[in-house]
Amino acid sequence: MNTREVQEAAVAQGLGAPPDRNGLAVAALILGAVGLSTSIFFVGGPLGIIGLVLGVVALITTRRTGTGRGKAVAAVVTSVLAIVVSALVAVLMVWYANHTQACYRPGSFHEYTQCVREQLT
Repeated sequence: MNTREVQEAAVAQGLGAPPDRNGLAVAALILGAVGLSTSIFFVGGPLGIIGLVLGVVALITTRRTGTGRGKAVAAVVTSVLAIVVSALVAVLMVWYANHTQACYRPGSFHEYTQCVREQLT
């Protein structure tokens, strides 16, 4: 008996589940999770885009193979969240820089913080 026959026999006897062999879904899920956890550092955006592409390809693959659909869906969700959080962080950084640009002058840190407080209130 080869490995596949042993696995099929184990599944038929109720001794185990068939292995999930959708490597694209696993890779996309890892990229989505890492992208989401690093999205506040702008690294998560590109990782989320790569994870989203791999997740969509994995979803298409699951239609053919039938394995890894849950991981592929989770990968798409985490990748989209990583992209959204990165975009929000970028917008907030631009907004902050725009509102506090008058404070960007040489001087002490105390003067800078005081100026930022005045600009944001």
